[in-house]
Amino acid sequence: MLEYLPQEIRDGLAAAQKAELKRKSRLQVRFGGTEIPVLRLWDGGFALDAEQIPNLRGLVNLYDGERLVCQCLIVCTTIDNGELICEFKRATAPSDRPPLDFWHDENAPAGYLPRR
Repeated sequence: MLEYLPQEIRDGLAAAQKAELKRKSRLQVRFGGTEIPVLRLWDGGFALDAEQIPNLRGLVNLYDGERLVCQCLIVCTTIDNGELICEFKRATAPSDRPPLDFWHDENAPAGYLPRR
């Protein structure tokens, strides 16, 4: 049905939809001091505005407001309908503790009783 509308109106509708997605989204990608709003997010990737950044690869941080959601390693990007489609190889959730460098036995005793 949109094909019957003049090109200016179709461009205006597309720009309004993109602006609405940016306004509603709290998700942001941050890297190297740059913040870009995420238009869509799914398992294994997300979409950004291709006008803001033409290409993106490497390690980025994904935030929901000021809360770190995950750290993503982006390996593949394509441009589709004005969106930069980013797919990531891994998404690591943040941890409040440093990783352990030893194996912890789950059945180990919580403590030892002294001998008498």
